[in-house]
Amino acid sequence: MAHPINILEQYWNFTSFRPYQEEIINAVLDNEDTFALLPTGGGKSICFQIPALIKEGICIVISPLIALMKDQVNNLQNKGIKAMAITSGIKYAELDTLLDNCIYGNYKFLYLSPERLQQEIVKQRIAQMNVNLIAVDEAHCISQWGNDFRPAYKHIKILRELHPSVNVIALTATAKPEVVAETLSELDFIDPKVFQASFSRPNLAYQVNYSEDKLYDLEQLLLKHPGSAIIYVRSRKSTIEIHNALVQKGFSSTFYHGGIPTKDKQDRLTQWMNDQKQIMVATTAFGMGIDKPDVKNIIHINLPESLESYYQEAGRAGRNNNDAFATILTNSSDEQILKKQFILNLPSINDIKMVYRKLCNFFQISYGEGELTSHQFNFSEFCKAYDFKAGKTFNILQLLDRNSIIKMSQQFNYKTKLQFIVSNTAMFSYLETHSHFSLVIKTILRTYGGIFEHQLAINLGLVAKKSGCSEKEIIAILQQLHKDEIVDFLFSNSDSEIIFLQPREDDKTINRIAKVVEQQQQLKQNQVRSVINYINNDDKCKQRLLLEYFGEYHSSNCGKCTVCQNQTNTVSSDTEAMRMAVLEILENEALSSRAITEKLGEDKSDILNVIRDLLEEEIIVATSTNTYIIKHNE
Repeated sequence: MAHPINILEQYWNFTSFRPYQEEIINAVLDNEDTFALLPTGGGKSICFQIPALIKEGICIVISPLIALMKDQVNNLQNKGIKAMAITSGIKYAELDTLLDNCIYGNYKFLYLSPERLQQEIVKQRIAQMNVNLIAVDEAHCISQWGNDFRPAYKHIKILRELHPSVNVIALTATAKPEVVAETLSELDFIDPKVFQASFSRPNLAYQVNYSEDKLYDLEQLLLKHPGSAIIYVRSRKSTIEIHNALVQKGFSSTFYHGGIPTKDKQDRLTQWMNDQKQIMVATTAFGMGIDKPDVKNIIHINLPESLESYYQEAGRAGRNNNDAFATILTNSSDEQILKKQFILNLPSINDIKMVYRKLCNFFQISYGEGELTSHQFNFSEFCKAYDFKAGKTFNILQLLDRNSIIKMSQQFNYKTKLQFIVSNTAMFSYLETHSHFSLVIKTILRTYGGIFEHQLAINLGLVAKKSGCSEKEIIAILQQLHKDEIVDFLFSNSDSEIIFLQPREDDKTINRIAKVVEQQQQLKQNQVRSVINYINNDDKCKQRLLLEYFGEYHSSNCGKCTVCQNQTNTVSSDTEAMRMAVLEILENEALSSRAITEKLGEDKSDILNVIRDLLEEEIIVATSTNTYIIKHNE
């Protein structure tokens, strides 16, 4: 039997293991059921990949994240290791062939979503495989109190029934003690070997900075701590806006979100990984499975939805053990925005029933039918047809997906795509004889930069709104342009795919998941409250707050977070004197926090604390232009 360190050197070019990795690998090789809780950057995948390579046979890996599955399979294949992922959209005949390859083709890894374990053909073929290990990634999903609980994870026990003598390794980066206990029980572990690394990151300074001018403060942070950075924002639109603002200020930046074509995603990731770009502005779609050791800054422009997700995102900084910074920029409106997005938009059971019924009607599915049928889905048309609000409706569809009622895949390859394939000169020459196309063409060119160089996904509704034409007119024009070889035009009237996993039974279908849904919603409320407490608690060390959330208690403070710094720094001047100084300059004019700081020449954090106190005491008020004035009682 090959030694683990030899496999590590052969395939990963490392000469030593990270903490706990070797002990976990040895436990797996000893056929022990093993639980590994290794915080972000701990190298979880190696803990099952190395023993699976050493043992004869194939390793079954269960993961809920398609992007992460594909990433790990690509990495293994690049090392010359035979691995495959069976994801959604695979036809039955192709699935049949792929599973046969796993039996007869000397494959070492088969990645599956938990939903696949409900398919008879999958269960039958796995029973015929020489399985050497069962790996459950993101294992916290099996717990009803775990972050992102997925009922389909309950089906993993099927693997134990099919291969009762094969041991299981469960892995996660974030799990509270009650989640660990439930996971061990659900997976039927007998005398498990549990390895839990500390959540403590001594080199990471957790910062919470009050900011009424986030873009300015973002620039100051990047200048204060230069180096590789990830800036997390909530929306795709914000990634572009903040990226553009940073470029205008001379920063080396790129951006990333789920709607970018795959090739562009890879190009931007490569630029950032190779330090050709210093800053990555991204939604939370970015970062999973990425291990760049020298990230200096993780900056959140918006509040995270949970401390579990925040810990993982912040943990992408400082993996080389050098000093690094995880900063949240927050202001007085953020708390309400967070509640509105994740609490006030929580649907009722009746809301869920209504959307489910209308979804079935939308595809004309009869009662008792529809199981495993797939449909191209235009989300905007669906909302428009039934006058549904987009935000809440999307949340309901995600909820139905998570609870295995439907499978919803956002298929960006189905989007309407366009590229101009002639030169600028040739196109304007064409317009001389087709002037009636001019308005639509110019609207597209002003809306989508780079459409001569790349095939871009376009929003026909947006083009229609800007040009004042109907979508039908625009499609006809683009089809003519395609026929005249002016553009490449790929038209799609859908942006997603919906697969119904259960037959339609209307309210009965939803009643079966009602209790779980209510529990998930209670969990979400608890998570949001924990984030708000983390932001507002100015008395306890931020690192200790995070550690205690995950059930780990330390008596010493980190000495690096904003709370520790505020407790140890000497105040530059008496607080009362500073209050009087702020009020004095606001007597004459309305000023922003930046202007107040510049005029007084004091430490910015002290000024912001004074402004916050004055706001809470209603001595000053904020204006619509983000300046402050003294409140004068009538």
